[in-house]
Amino acid sequence: MGNYSIKELELLSGIKAHTIRIWEKRHQLITPQRTDTNIRYYSDSDLKKIINVSLLNNQGIKISAIAEMTPEELNVKVVELSNNKNEANLFIDQLTLSMIDLNEEQFEKQMGHLIMKFGFETMITDIIYPFLEKIGILWQTGNITPAQEHFISNLVRQKIIVAIDSLPFPTKEADKIILFLPEEELHEIGLLFYHYITRKAGFRTFYLGQTVPYNDLKKVCETHNPDYLVTSVTVMQKTETLKEYFNRLVHDFPDSILLISGKKADGVKPQEKNVRTFDTAKALLSRLN
Repeated sequence: MGNYSIKELELLSGIKAHTIRIWEKRHQLITPQRTDTNIRYYSDSDLKKIINVSLLNNQGIKISAIAEMTPEELNVKVVELSNNKNEANLFIDQLTLSMIDLNEEQFEKQMGHLIMKFGFETMITDIIYPFLEKIGILWQTGNITPAQEHFISNLVRQKIIVAIDSLPFPTKEADKIILFLPEEELHEIGLLFYHYITRKAGFRTFYLGQTVPYNDLKKVCETHNPDYLVTSVTVMQKTETLKEYFNRLVHDFPDSILLISGKKADGVKPQEKNVRTFDTAKALLSRLN
């Protein structure tokens, strides 16, 4: 069960803390609980209600009208909006509610609806990526459990794998790409999506996945002699270690172009012509030339 401060409620809902307090006092939309030391906190149900209220309010519905709605009327109105609107934030908030409830059926229906509405690639880049950033906030504040994080990540992961499996296998003459994450790097959803778009673009891909030991990577590269290596770094702690790792890659695989993404990619500061950084899936495709 979540235990949110008003600042965390602000981050997750997009509603300013000052506004939330006004809504509490004037409209009794939610009623925070208090700790033994008189510090207010909010529950999962408070978060879900504020998210739904913010969805309706952002669509021009007055807060006084929202306050008069029953919980059932509130939910019906949100569903109506999701069927008629295309705003990404609306769908991101709905996915967040499914995650909080661990509601797999609802999450699957929402994903299916989004793929039909936007197409697979737009759904991933415009909705799932921002949604995962929101999960990051929940994780950092201790308001989701490992079970909830794994629940959502694995559902998204399954969707991408199914999409990859539906693609035709490239020709043997196509340029080869090895996709991997270094040891200690576990967040592979972005890498899976890079696998999808590069395979779709006609490249011959070899997906090694997360936390790949360097010697294993080297053996695969020696076998397949790839044109490109694609990776991402988000958790490597020391900048010097990061530079040493990629200097080693440059030295050991001089005939391969190394493409790096992730929060720590800027720490590489590549000097070699065969090292490139990128920050989006679209940018990755532009680097493959």
